[in-house]
Amino acid sequence: MEITQKITGKQPTQAELAAENQSLRARLAYLIEQAERNHSIMTRHQAFDLEIVGAASFPELIGTIFRTLPVISDLDAVTLALVDVGDDIRTVMEKLGVDFADFPDLLFVPDVESLAFDLDPGLAPKPYLGMFDAQKHGRQFALPGMRLQSVGIVPLLRNKRLIGSLNLGSLDPTRFSPSLGTDFVEHMASIIAICLENVISNEMLKYMGLTDALTGVFNRRYVDRRLLEEIARARRQSYPVSFMYIDIDHFKRVNDTVGHGGGDEVLREVANRIKAELRLSDALARFGGEEFVVLLIDADLESATYVGERIRAGIAASMIELSHGVKVSITASVGVSSLAQVPDGSTPEEQATQLIEQADEALYQAKEGGRNRVIRYAA
Repeated sequence: MEITQKITGKQPTQAELAAENQSLRARLAYLIEQAERNHSIMTRHQAFDLEIVGAASFPELIGTIFRTLPVISDLDAVTLALVDVGDDIRTVMEKLGVDFADFPDLLFVPDVESLAFDLDPGLAPKPYLGMFDAQKHGRQFALPGMRLQSVGIVPLLRNKRLIGSLNLGSLDPTRFSPSLGTDFVEHMASIIAICLENVISNEMLKYMGLTDALTGVFNRRYVDRRLLEEIARARRQSYPVSFMYIDIDHFKRVNDTVGHGGGDEVLREVANRIKAELRLSDALARFGGEEFVVLLIDADLESATYVGERIRAGIAASMIELSHGVKVSITASVGVSSLAQVPDGSTPEEQATQLIEQADEALYQAKEGGRNRVIRYAA
């Protein structure tokens, strides 16, 4: 007002003072509102960062990202694309029980070239903020019926290595534009990338600790743990669980004839033939030596015996050709038991022990009865 007064040489009127005062108040209210809004956004994102950092498993981390990020950032679409050369990540997660049907917005791509970035040799890719291009971004947003207008495609980088992309979509054409700064989304993507790498590494180590190195199937440690979980769940939800003990007949003769290297090849092929007869919900493990076990979910004794017969026939159906050209004929004996044969009053640990012992007893009867046969446990 002093400047106005000096230039015009006139005192402002009461009305002018009131109008200017009102304008200043409105401006101040707007700034306070923006500050409170920015503080709220920052607080929500800090809480999000803490939540994903604390995620203990791959499904927990992915679920948190897809559940929380669209809400706190007011987005219409959020997807993740992960580089998965050779399907290693997906395969391991499936073996650890991850159901990817729960995460339709999680994408796996075979290489970095499949991501929506312009890749320059020696330079880290930069985020893309701008209009949605169906031809360029359609793979990142396979969302039927949703007409996105603007997107943010943000690289997930670890030690300058591109591991995927965080893909943000909006129906608002002005939400993402090239003029916007990228510091915030890059920071968010860096936190997500660190969490993804850590949790995937932990899941891989978990898988290795639960897997038989020779055959690639699970080991006894995994089955002992899974059996307790399934018995408790089966009792609560009233579905049948069965257990199968499989032993390769005369395996010592195989080792004596073709050597331990040839015996290892036989074990790997037998594991593959057993897996071919199982569902994804079932669990196959090597207990040691030439012994395998199968945990069958939602399968009663009759159904499990039928599967056991298919496994027995599949193993015996054709000779196994070894790497040095020798062919060997293999058969196996199978013992089957069911949770229905175990008393309800015992603990899950006691029930698991009895279920294994019953299958082992049935296997012994199959061996004594001439081998290459399936015997179900009879109390």
